[in-house]
Amino acid sequence: MEHFETERLILKPADQEDAAFFLQLYNMPKFIRFIGDRNLRTIEDVAHYIQNRFRPQFDKLGFGNYVVMLRENQEKIGAVGIFEREGLDVMDIGFSFLEAYQGKGYAYESASYLKSIIKQKYGVQRISAITSKDNYASQTLIVKLGLTFRKFLTLPNETEELRYYESD
Repeated sequence: MEHFETERLILKPADQEDAAFFLQLYNMPKFIRFIGDRNLRTIEDVAHYIQNRFRPQFDKLGFGNYVVMLRENQEKIGAVGIFEREGLDVMDIGFSFLEAYQGKGYAYESASYLKSIIKQKYGVQRISAITSKDNYASQTLIVKLGLTFRKFLTLPNETEELRYYESD
């Protein structure tokens, strides 16, 4: 699977070797608050999640969830992906970064690059994004990525009403 590079970052397809990183990322208080509790408490839980949630989309579409690393030292700092999501008709872009790396432009750099690659290489013309109503930092980034708020929605088997954005 293909890696991508920006000026400061490497985007590599998420795989089993990233289980410890995702365990840390997905259990951050802000991740649980704004994105949701995935109930991943062990390396084995995360390895299973990667195998059953991330890998099938790579196999089917050729793209999915990427670990974002600093080019200078290959430190894992976050994740960005474009996903098929139940309840959405348009591919969904998502991102999450360790707190020490938030507010430094890494999310925009990686998400905007991935958005352009997916459009050029895979022909995905429209993307969407969802976020909780009080996740203002993500809302700002989503708008900066060129998406526009369209409506409120609730995903299947969920109760929280989310903000839905879509590219033009």
